[in-house]
Formats: sequence, C-alpha cells, structure tokens
Amino acid sequence: MKSCEVNFDGLVGPTHNYGGLSYGNVASQSNSQQSSNPKEAALQGLAKMKALMEMGFQQGVLAPQERPDVAALRRLGFSGSDAQVIEKAAKEAMPLLVASCSASSMWVANAATVSPSADTADGRVHFTAANLNCKYHRSIEHPTTSRVLGAMFADQKHFAHHAALPAVAQFGDEGAANHTRFCRDYGEAGVEFFVFGRSAFDNRYPAPQNYPARQTLEASQAVARLHGLSEDGVVYGQQNPSVIDQGVFHNDVIAVGNGEVLFHHEDAFLDTEQMLEELARKLGKVGGTFQSVCVPRSAVTVDDAVRSYLFNSQLLSRPDGSMLLIVPEECRSNERVWQYLQSLTGTGGLIREVKVFDLKQSMQNGGGPACLRLRVALNETELAAVNPGVIMTAPLYGTLTEWVDKHYRDRMAESDLADPQLLLECRTALDELTQILKLGAVYPFQIN
Repeated sequence: MKSCEVNFDGLVGPTHNYGGLSYGNVASQSNSQQSSNPKEAALQGLAKMKALMEMGFQQGVLAPQERPDVAALRRLGFSGSDAQVIEKAAKEAMPLLVASCSASSMWVANAATVSPSADTADGRVHFTAANLNCKYHRSIEHPTTSRVLGAMFADQKHFAHHAALPAVAQFGDEGAANHTRFCRDYGEAGVEFFVFGRSAFDNRYPAPQNYPARQTLEASQAVARLHGLSEDGVVYGQQNPSVIDQGVFHNDVIAVGNGEVLFHHEDAFLDTEQMLEELARKLGKVGGTFQSVCVPRSAVTVDDAVRSYLFNSQLLSRPDGSMLLIVPEECRSNERVWQYLQSLTGTGGLIREVKVFDLKQSMQNGGGPACLRLRVALNETELAAVNPGVIMTAPLYGTLTEWVDKHYRDRMAESDLADPQLLLECRTALDELTQILKLGAVYPFQIN
C-alpha cells in the first residue's frame, strides 16, 4: 500500500505578536516589543503551503488557537465579563495578558509527537499532545491542540490520541521538535529518534548552565511507551548542553531528519558516534541504510545555525529519491551558510536542491519552516480517513487567503492586546474557520 508523509502547517493566528516570551530563543527575545503584522505572517505561511502543494507534496492545515485565552486569565484570578478580564489583566499584570495572547501554536512542530502505524503495536497512528511545560504561554495550548487533532484524525480505527504528559518539569515534552523518524519507506517500519536535553532523575546526564533544557529523557520514554514502540524501533540521543546555551532550544534548530538521512551540525549531540552507530544498526534491521550529513563547525558555526535557522528547514523526499531542502530567506542572507548550501547541492549527493521562502514574520519570533509543520506519515487508507477539510487544495488556499484578508490586522503592538475588540475579532474569525476546515466545535467559546 502506497504511503506518504503529509506536512500539516500551522495557520498563524490573528494575535501574532512579538511578546519575547521564549527565554532561550534568541530571535524571540531579540525582537521583543516590536510591532508585528499578523496578516502578513498568515499569508507568508499559506504561501509556503501552496508552494509545497504545487510541487506535488501532500499538504494540510492545522488551525490556530483562541486568543486571548480568557479562561486562562480567569484561572489566574481575573474576574468579570470577558472585556473586564482583559482590562484588569492589562492594568494589573500585562505580562500575563501578553502570554494569554501568544500565537505560538503556529509552530505546530511542538503540537504533538506522531508515530506512524508501521511502528506501533496496535497498527494505528498515535498522537500525544505536547505539554510544553517549560513556558507558561505554551503550556496552555494542549487542551485545544488535542481537540483540533481529534477533529482532524477522528477515525478510531486508524488513529489513537493520548493526553499530554503530566504538567511537571520532570516530564517536559516539546513534541516533534525533538523527534525524528527514519525509514526506508514511509509505509514500512522505521526507527524513531527522540532527542532530550536533560534527565529528570539521572544526574549522569549533563545539563546546560544558561538556558533551560526543555525536553526530558523521561518524557521521551513515556511517549514511546504510550505509542507502543518496540525497543528496536527507538533511539534516544542527548542534545549537546553547550549548544542549548547558545540558543538551540529544540533539536530542530540544530538537526533535521527524513527518510534515511540525518542532516545535523557537528556539535548537535553528545556521544555522537555511538548514537549514529545505533541509528544505523537499528535502521539496518528493518532494511534501511542510515546516512549522516554532518555540517562541520568550520563551515557553519552554531551561531550561524541559530541566526539563519539552517537546520530548522524541511527535508523532503522527491520521487527520484533525491531530497529538497526548504530554508528561510535568512539562510541566503548569511554568507557562510549560503556558501555551504551551494557546495552541498553541487556535490551530486542526496540533497540536490534548496528552495528559499520568506517567513520573516515567523522567523522574527523564533520559528522557521520546520517549526511551522507537523509531519504525519500515512498510508492510503489512513489518508482517506483524515478530515478532508484540512487537506490543502487550490480552492482551500483561495478561501483561506480571503479569510485572512477579511479578519486579520496588519499591525499588532503590545498595547493592541488590551483591546477587548480583539477577542471578538478572533472568535468571529475562528468560528468561520471551523466551518471552512469542517472541524466542528473545538474552541472553548464554541463549547461552553
């Protein structure tokens, strides 16, 4: 049975703003308090989705979340009408209002970890929503994430959904941003690669000194158990603590994998040789041939990687067996990175072509092409069982661009978040969106 990998990109929400909320994310913090352009951000993301669809890749859409999250503010003691809650939060605790308005759910690489049916004990595709416990503004996402994923992948015969892990530091889970799957073919059994930053209970693993390690080994192990993965089908690797301290807050800022290939920086991991050997050995057991494309620090520094988001790229398989790398415009602007990419594609190796996209609005908040997509490997039967309303088509692209033009503002400053009209605008837009994507009632204002 034919299988493929579908990229479900996050649709940027109407409250896209630069709140500087993500400690450890250099771009997020350096652009804090600048004015954003939600309309431009959403249209840039949609343009990437359309381009990949037109290249022949299966492309889907993942809806944004309701913001401001008034329910979250109520849990923190603000009371009254929705407008009064927003007014009080703006007056008494503006950082909490900013957090409740974050559009960070656009980076759906953090939405969940996904295991294809070929890897799982029960032969279903498994989803575990990420608790994102390291950052408050992201920790409030998973209830809606679970409902949206449930509406997209609703057939219990083919799809299994797990609640987020316990919301404590020991089980900090950042989803697919720290997870990669290797396989010979998307429909065959593969090896799932879980990358962690620290261990919660075993002090043998070193931890970074400056920035938090968001993913724990224990969280990765729990997800593997929930998904029914075999011991031979899993490899755990640790991020290099020193690169976390240089702004590599997720593994997908320093490495990206696809098929049988891992594209990574020389300094990405600890115990690299041992880890690569284990990946090669386990992938070999299921008929695959693991290949490592290591970028030397002499060609691209960690700082170059963080500023350009070279590794936060999409590595996509083409019908002829070669691979295409989707990178942000910032890679072309960095002389060393662009020189490396030119040399990489000129060698006749697996990565044959690089395509550049303008994702400035997302990049300025700390998320590149890979942050914006959740990868789901599906066979033909499973793809047919996905809610068809979320699969990108030319008509859907047209409808969504019109929807963005109708509902989104073209400027968002911190002071705008206190406007009670913004909540009404967001709810009106999302209510219409659920009808466009055929999701049903997934937002709190639709349910309560």
